[in-house]
Amino acid sequence: MGSVGSSRPVMSRDEVDRALARLGAEHEAIESSLLALQDHAGRRLLEGAELTGTTRHRWSSAEQAITLLWTQFDTYTAALHSARKLRGARRWPGREELAELTEVLRGTGVTISAGQQGPGSAGRLAEQLSLEELVERMNTGYARALDVVVAADAVWSALPARIDLLAAELQRIRSLAHSVGVRPGEHPAGDELDSVTAELSTLRAEVITDPLAFWVPAGGSSAPGGGRPDTARYDRAARALEDVRREIDAVLGVRQDAEQRLLRLRDVLSRADRTLAEARTARGEVLAKIAAFEVPAVNGPPTALHEQLATAADYRRRAQWHRLSPLLESLEQRADDELQRARESLSAVTAPLAVRAELRGRLDAYRAKVARHGMAEEPLLVERYDAARRLLWSAPCDLRTAEQAVLRYQRAAAEALVPQRGGEPEDRRGEGS
Repeated sequence: MGSVGSSRPVMSRDEVDRALARLGAEHEAIESSLLALQDHAGRRLLEGAELTGTTRHRWSSAEQAITLLWTQFDTYTAALHSARKLRGARRWPGREELAELTEVLRGTGVTISAGQQGPGSAGRLAEQLSLEELVERMNTGYARALDVVVAADAVWSALPARIDLLAAELQRIRSLAHSVGVRPGEHPAGDELDSVTAELSTLRAEVITDPLAFWVPAGGSSAPGGGRPDTARYDRAARALEDVRREIDAVLGVRQDAEQRLLRLRDVLSRADRTLAEARTARGEVLAKIAAFEVPAVNGPPTALHEQLATAADYRRRAQWHRLSPLLESLEQRADDELQRARESLSAVTAPLAVRAELRGRLDAYRAKVARHGMAEEPLLVERYDAARRLLWSAPCDLRTAEQAVLRYQRAAAEALVPQRGGEPEDRRGEGS
């Protein structure tokens, strides 16, 4: 086949027809895309919005790109129309017509002026392109403009409505907070509510005027609009509001069950007082009955807790729930601790009496054992039993001496039982102590 110029093969009639069909399909696709972009809700919003920052800059470039796209499309339409007209002149075009069609369809015969060239064309009055190169340039410009429109529309569709819902929840929580006395300057949750309110107001204004500042593009190559809205600031505000809501719920819970909790506190502190009083009484008894044994001192009643309990009751009378809530939580833990300490004090004070009771029980158990074997009246056993019993039932009782006396009786009983049982005694507890 011959050639046009020196290197471009002349297209056949079928090749020309296929090329025209392909370019015609691309023409329809580009036109449909441009019309869809023209009617896109995001583009209409961008045109009517007072933009700032990143969005203002990028939309200015995108608007110019859209205008340029229509101009380039008109040039493409005119070139395609000329090619179709040339092809339609003869059913069976000759070599000269095919050579001319080849130049139109594959050559760089499309002239675009400086105003149609777009970014990076400074200093060039005109540029020669092929139809395919012009299509590629339009596709690139369209993708850039669509990326701006789709990203802004995605942010506007996602964030303002969510911010408004969160703001409505904020107003509900603020009303509840006010009802229980949680106010700025008086309670940390009140200060946090003010902070979240200011943040949501600022965030909404920024999202409306600069949506692209809240857009995270997808990594790598992606279709126009690839990415997601940046919800980091919204999410922080939502978490902060949730923390405040839990705090308010806790205060509301205090309002509902404050009376029962105060009653329980009074009961716990009363039991602690009674236990301490019992421990003090028991300490006097132990000091009178037990000798040579250290008895710990008993603390006085928890007066500070009683004072704070009175303060809590006053908060309830005045409906100062935000102050009552943390005080009750502190008091409940400290009151339980105080009751536990009182019980431990009573146990420590009465420990010598428990030791004496255990020694008395052990002495009587061994005497019963030797009695079952008919040896209770053995002189040695009688002597040692009487010695231990006098010590254990005397006042004050010397526990250490009494314990040694019980051990001596225990050993004597064990030795006396060996010939009777033909082996070791059943119980040699405490031997060698």
